[in-house]
Amino acid sequence: MFAVPLTADAELRPLNPWHAEEFLANLDRARKNMTPWVAPAFIATDLDRARHVLQRYAERWARDDGGIWGIWCDGTLVGGVLLVSLDVDTGVCEAGCWLEPAAEGRGLVTRAVSRLIDWVIDERGLHRVEWRVLAGNVRSIAVARRLGMRRDGVLREVSPGPDGRRDLEVWSLLAPEWRARRAGDEN
Repeated sequence: MFAVPLTADAELRPLNPWHAEEFLANLDRARKNMTPWVAPAFIATDLDRARHVLQRYAERWARDDGGIWGIWCDGTLVGGVLLVSLDVDTGVCEAGCWLEPAAEGRGLVTRAVSRLIDWVIDERGLHRVEWRVLAGNVRSIAVARRLGMRRDGVLREVSPGPDGRRDLEVWSLLAPEWRARRAGDEN
């Protein structure tokens, strides 16, 4: 119920607190790839913490300032997309993603984020979608490029890391750019 097809065997659907066991299993499979790039608060290591992360996003959804959706492939949760922030008043949101290694290379994240962008622009009326990524995260930067985002700039040494401070790249897409891109796809 409430699923959006991404491919013949993959779909995007809401990820809720009652999915905590599936979410934790997915994070366990993705942990090695996610750890260098994702905030530790998101990468739950036990069931209570997984439930807490999903509950936090459920509360954000209820407040209309964020949300989280899972990508299921052949009935298994393999990753997801999220609105880290959503501000209807300013017309700006920040999108993000994660995916376990076994599901990489199939375009699932690009398709899922595209659906998310369609929704925030067409239904919510937002003007700007941001994508914030630690420099060096080549897979996430590739997604931003595939979506037609532009790199706005770099926040130098903004994030502490195990080997010193790291740069954060800010990418964005504006509603008119997204609409023009879709119109080009339709021709």
